[in-house]
Amino acid sequence: MCVADISEDEGRRAVDALTRAGGRALFVRTDVANVDSVRAMVQRAADTFGRLDILINNAGLQHIAPIVDYPEAQWDRLVAIMLTGTFLCTKYALPHMIRQRWGRVVNISSAHGLIASPFKSAYVASKHGIVGFTKVAAWEAAEHGVTVNAICPGYVRTPLVEGQVTAQARVHGIPESEVVSRIMLEPQAVKRLLEPQEVAALVVFLCSEAAGGITGAALPIDGGWTAH
Repeated sequence: MCVADISEDEGRRAVDALTRAGGRALFVRTDVANVDSVRAMVQRAADTFGRLDILINNAGLQHIAPIVDYPEAQWDRLVAIMLTGTFLCTKYALPHMIRQRWGRVVNISSAHGLIASPFKSAYVASKHGIVGFTKVAAWEAAEHGVTVNAICPGYVRTPLVEGQVTAQARVHGIPESEVVSRIMLEPQAVKRLLEPQEVAALVVFLCSEAAGGITGAALPIDGGWTAH
């Protein structure tokens, strides 16, 4: 497995965990918004392991502000990392999968790739873009034995979600202690945060042979949020 991260510390921590669990892992420091960085990462992964079977596009970040106050630099940064990064990684990974006539691409979109919430314009736009890109890539890759799908999680217990609490409290004008119940869980039928393992289990299924007939899908795992 190749772990690609712009953070040296986070990437090496992930590799250490995978190695302790008995896996074989490689870390490549990567800026997914930079074409040269992505191209080098994909090639190193393919050279190290001899083939490239699965790509998981899951780089993400957040900035919360009204559109009229949204910094242009933050808009560009979010779109570059989440949407352009998904395009670049897929572009350079697909040729390896096409040559071997088998592959799986799983893009981590969001419930916000299907619906919207206020104050998250760049995030919502990027995640909607990932869903659209997934559909195009699925059509282009299908004849080569490659599936491309998107997963659309609700709020997951991750540092990205936990880091939103202060900003959410500010823009909504509520105490931080009420953000999880009033903002994050209010639209869900299942009143709890998702656990990362639940999302990972869906990724594993989509990468299996049993999911070979699923492609171009945007699959919610959101506690019923998008069922409204």
